[in-house]
Amino acid sequence: MSEVFEPVDAFDRRLVLRGDDQLARLNKAGVIEAADVHVARRVGALAAESDDLALLALAMLVRAARLGSVCLSLSEPAELREGPSITPDGWRAAVTNSALVRTGVICVEGDLFYLSRYWREEGAVVSDLLARRSGSVAAYDEARLQHALDELFVGETYSEQRQVAQASVRRLTSVITGGPGTGKTTTLARLLAALQASSVRPLRIALAAPTGKAAARMTQAIADSAAQPDFPVAYRDGLHDLSASTLHRLLGFRRESSTRFRHDRHNRLPHDVVVVDETSMVSITHMARLIESVRPDARLILVGDPHQLTSVEAGAVLQDLVSGFGPTVDSPVSELTRAFRFGDAIGRLSAAVREGDADAAWDLLCSGDEGVELIEPSDVEAIRAAIEPPSLALLVAAESGDIGASLAALESHRLLCAHREGPFGVGHWNRQIERWLLERTGREWFPYWYSGQPLIVNKNDHGLKLWNGDTGVVLRGGNAASGLHAVFADGTAAGRVLSLTRLAEVDTAHAMTVHRSQGSQFDQVTVLLPEPDSRTLTRELLYTALTRAQSRVRVITTEESLRAAVARPARRATGLAARITRALG
Repeated sequence: MSEVFEPVDAFDRRLVLRGDDQLARLNKAGVIEAADVHVARRVGALAAESDDLALLALAMLVRAARLGSVCLSLSEPAELREGPSITPDGWRAAVTNSALVRTGVICVEGDLFYLSRYWREEGAVVSDLLARRSGSVAAYDEARLQHALDELFVGETYSEQRQVAQASVRRLTSVITGGPGTGKTTTLARLLAALQASSVRPLRIALAAPTGKAAARMTQAIADSAAQPDFPVAYRDGLHDLSASTLHRLLGFRRESSTRFRHDRHNRLPHDVVVVDETSMVSITHMARLIESVRPDARLILVGDPHQLTSVEAGAVLQDLVSGFGPTVDSPVSELTRAFRFGDAIGRLSAAVREGDADAAWDLLCSGDEGVELIEPSDVEAIRAAIEPPSLALLVAAESGDIGASLAALESHRLLCAHREGPFGVGHWNRQIERWLLERTGREWFPYWYSGQPLIVNKNDHGLKLWNGDTGVVLRGGNAASGLHAVFADGTAAGRVLSLTRLAEVDTAHAMTVHRSQGSQFDQVTVLLPEPDSRTLTRELLYTALTRAQSRVRVITTEESLRAAVARPARRATGLAARITRALG
């Protein structure tokens, strides 16, 4: 939570125009923005609070939530060095005695300040998780379970995965973690098959993920795992009809609220097993809503990689669960460590970044290994040679009207950026790739819609059943007057064909942000790192980008930018891990 801006001029939109109090001085120093100040002053007026330190705490909490933190830590007042001198003890006393605390706007927990909503949500997650630790799983047949595990996890290859599955069977709550290619989906598919085989009655299983793209990939990955030659045929029926949905759809979307759902503590989900993939992307709000909606006797299985980017909203829930429970007795957390998927180079590079070893990461990039490649930002021709061919292949496939080839080309490569705008941003590079394609094809311009245009959905569309993060492509050969239509991947060879006139919230996606790529996999990935002083440049961002690639990754960077990324872990202020640890005694 170290973002500080530099005002462009006196009329910068991030600056308030009036006032000379603590808020105004911190705003002029670039610590808090105008929106943070206005919210604090307005809420302070409603609560009859005028103390500068109390209002500053509220403004910093608004800022914290905007940057992804759940709370504000008094032990890390680094941002306030730009402003007036504030001691933690004096600040805590002023806030604790303020009307903002008395009226329930702010909650104080030790050295942490919270907006009351996030304090309640953290508390609910802790209390619900601990309550589930004392509960009992539904009845199952132990002999059938052991037989199923023996048949589903055969040999040394599956020994680690069997241990994780066996532990998860006996828990109401399981957290299965592991890096890319460690077999999380394989473990999950076989675990679900074992649960079905050993249950005394058919189980109702729900699969969910934070985004539509992640849900579609989860569905396909489960199906692919069940189709493996060594997956016993007798156990496939239990997985045949499983289809993942978004977390919003599972909980029951309500148009009037983005934080409340149809299913809650008073209207539980009917499922016996609820599985959530890509849990690192789940915010504290959605985790609180999820846990309260799961029946007390139903299994909850959370799957993900705690080293990936966290939610775009407030919280770092998966990291906190891993840290909070740690190696405790009967911890719900199980880690898979053996990698299967990656080529050696991508795996070693990802591990070096994850472990914060910049020397090893740079050496691997410079090694000349076939699976990884370093491109200097100044080498425009090398950048073009990496990016243009897959976009051209997509255009050719789309022009022919071949749906299968187009969807395959769509998933073959993606350029991943840290920023949305600017010279290192998605907008700039989408336009640059289009200019290269115009040069290559001899065209003068691209219209608003053109064949070979990759698309990404920006907003859930419940009518079209398109979800934020879904990807598709514009194809030639539709019945529309333009001769064009859009096809979105849906796990089938034919895809979902839609009229372009029905698409409202979509963008071109030759390039996409690393955040938007979570839950996706591509055969090859090109990663563009920004300059070293970019505050979006973190270890988690680079690790997430690298692990989107299956066979090859190219990194466009300087040594300085790479080292800055590896050395800078993302930090979010939360109290969840500490509250879990305290509750466990």
